[in-house]
Amino acid sequence: MTIETSPTGATAGNHAHLGPELAAHQRPDKVRAAWQLVNSVGGYLLAWVLMVFTVDISWWLTVPLAVVAGGLLVRVFIIMHDCAHGSFLGSRRVNDVVGSVCGALALTPYFRWRWEHARHHATSGNLEHRGIGDIWTMTVEEYRQSSRLRRLGYRLVRNPVCLFGVGPFWLMLAKERLPHGAPNRRAKRSVWWTNLFLLGMAALGVSVFGWLDYLILQAIIIGVAGGAGIWLFYVQHQFEDAYWVRDEEWDFADAALRGSSFYKLPKVLQWFSGNIGFHHIHHLSPRIPNYRLEKCHASTGALQQVPVLTLRGSLRTLSLRLWDEAAEKLVGYDRAA
Repeated sequence: MTIETSPTGATAGNHAHLGPELAAHQRPDKVRAAWQLVNSVGGYLLAWVLMVFTVDISWWLTVPLAVVAGGLLVRVFIIMHDCAHGSFLGSRRVNDVVGSVCGALALTPYFRWRWEHARHHATSGNLEHRGIGDIWTMTVEEYRQSSRLRRLGYRLVRNPVCLFGVGPFWLMLAKERLPHGAPNRRAKRSVWWTNLFLLGMAALGVSVFGWLDYLILQAIIIGVAGGAGIWLFYVQHQFEDAYWVRDEEWDFADAALRGSSFYKLPKVLQWFSGNIGFHHIHHLSPRIPNYRLEKCHASTGALQQVPVLTLRGSLRTLSLRLWDEAAEKLVGYDRAA
């Protein structure tokens, strides 16, 4: 089952006029998809091959290659992400095959993740449906009424060192390795098959590099790819004028255009992040493949009237912690004092 655009259609709410413009960009392109597989999956595997030849020469050569591999793994993950939406290629079966392979490379069980991500799209910005596929977000009033222990836990989870430093290793090495929360047998099997694949890759890596060198390289790659991935997900929904409402007020299109930022990155970072910075378009129409998002944004004036975050401006979101329902803003802990 592919992820549906929305419960009521891609252009729910007051944005029905965007339907034809969005539909024009939803067609998969086999040539562009194939080239993206070459430069992303192929590039990631090539980086590992180069590390084999440089690790005995100098770590000054190998570590930068591991950092690049981490960046390329973000692109591999984005391909898996598009396959989960059924947008990367025209065939559902081929999307699932490519998505499963890319998911395994990215240490992510494809079918279980696809289910979680579908929930994220269906509930993003809905205060009544937090907890699956999102970053823990409390309201000011909830925080005020919480116990000291719960407040401490929340502060730890939202701390940047924990979220972007420890978070990638917890997510990739622990959470994604267990079938907890998998909704069906296929999702559970995807966890175990991914784990089996990773065991095989680890055995190969240890035999080539030795266990210590392999662990160091994997730690760099996981730190870069996982940290960047969590940061991108965080900044795309955790900004001051975001969108969080109760169930009766929730609207799919408003959640997409008001609750998902346009993260305007330098071109090189836009490339490594697979155009996911055009997140408002992605949430409004998930069937648009990542390689068409920029053109869709440039050709559709209404989609340019959304919250814009620059690289420098996005750093200020780190001070935002709680949703203030009265002010309709994400605020710092001081607002709960």
